[in-house]
Amino acid sequence: MKLRSYCLFETPLGRCGIAWTDARAGSDEYAVTHFQLPESTPGETESRIARKSGAAGASEPPRPIATLIARVSKHLQGEIQDFRDVPVDLATADPFVRRICQAVREIPAGKTVTYAELAKVLGDPSLTRAVGGALGRNPIPLIIPCHRVQAAGGKPGGFSAHGGRVTKAKLLAIEGAVVNLCLEFGAQE
Repeated sequence: MKLRSYCLFETPLGRCGIAWTDARAGSDEYAVTHFQLPESTPGETESRIARKSGAAGASEPPRPIATLIARVSKHLQGEIQDFRDVPVDLATADPFVRRICQAVREIPAGKTVTYAELAKVLGDPSLTRAVGGALGRNPIPLIIPCHRVQAAGGKPGGFSAHGGRVTKAKLLAIEGAVVNLCLEFGAQE
């Protein structure tokens, strides 16, 4: 059984959490299992990442995870990072969620696709709603950039992190993508 660990760290958005599996003997590779965007309080953030990770308590991050944390902080400060090289462990996700997550990892920063476009890429346009549901179960948001998937007509669609659509819009704005929140709520421009 793989050992799991987590830690918390400060970012421009607030305290985030990251969980990983420890490297196997003879290997330097760690895999991210969960990422937690800030909750309403740091205590809630820690509670969620601790529960998701299954670890007994927070740990000091090993060098590869510390390097990733620095990259996440840079990204959230506007120095855009490409996280496609980050090893992830999606073993706790069901096969459909894993499939969606792999497809979403290919969306570049500053770009968005719709749920329907993603369903077409997966080969079944009827999966639009299922794509949205799967993205809500993405265990590694930001690194697996589910915030880059929107509803039709430029509407932001849902986002399961604390703050919902507002958090999604912040992440997209950091990356230079535009989301029109007014359209989602029916307001006039």
